[in-house]
Amino acid sequence: MRPSKGFWPEYKGLMLFIGFMLVFRSAVADWNYVPSSSMNPTLVAGDRVVVNKLAYSLRVPFTLAHITRWAEPKAGDVITFDSPADGLNLIKRVVAVGGDTVEMVDNTLIVNGHAQQRSLLDSARTVPTEQGPLSVEVWLESLGQRRHETALIPSLNHFRAFGPVQVPEGHVLVLGDSRDNSRDSRFIGFIDVHRVTGRAERVALSHNPQRFYVPRAQRWWLLLESGV
Repeated sequence: MRPSKGFWPEYKGLMLFIGFMLVFRSAVADWNYVPSSSMNPTLVAGDRVVVNKLAYSLRVPFTLAHITRWAEPKAGDVITFDSPADGLNLIKRVVAVGGDTVEMVDNTLIVNGHAQQRSLLDSARTVPTEQGPLSVEVWLESLGQRRHETALIPSLNHFRAFGPVQVPEGHVLVLGDSRDNSRDSRFIGFIDVHRVTGRAERVALSHNPQRFYVPRAQRWWLLLESGV
């Protein structure tokens, strides 16, 4: 019997590969599982989203410490960040950045005094949620030159107004695209840009957790608006 070389010599290659992948996922790119419907209809429960962690800065792996920054989140970006409330990694859409004054009046966003255009696309679209299929209103909303879909749940539409508030410099204001089913800046406050961990670019894979994780092939490699 050939004598063992010891753990490190025998598994060095595997351990180095695992270490490299962990560093890569922490500081370069990763994919995040979407467990909830707070970003309906843009993202649905069961999506796995590709996150570009070099979109704004280079971070020390496994920390929120930044080595250097070269960009800031923009209105319309779908970002991941560590929540200031409990440290959980969340995914939401930036609707205003540092220095902006923002308010919502009857579900319409007003940024720096300009109402953001919105129009009803579908009065009753069924979307998948973690509680099962749900009928929602789907609206097309503009943030400057960028457009995206948002969802309203008429029976739960209690958050149709807030502000005006001014976003502090170095922070962003984020909302979920499912405006009546999202714990976002209306509850956890402004997000320090140093807590931002990346920008969501596209859906890599999607499986339906309500149907034994059957693949949703039509959502695979789906580009998000923030990646345009």
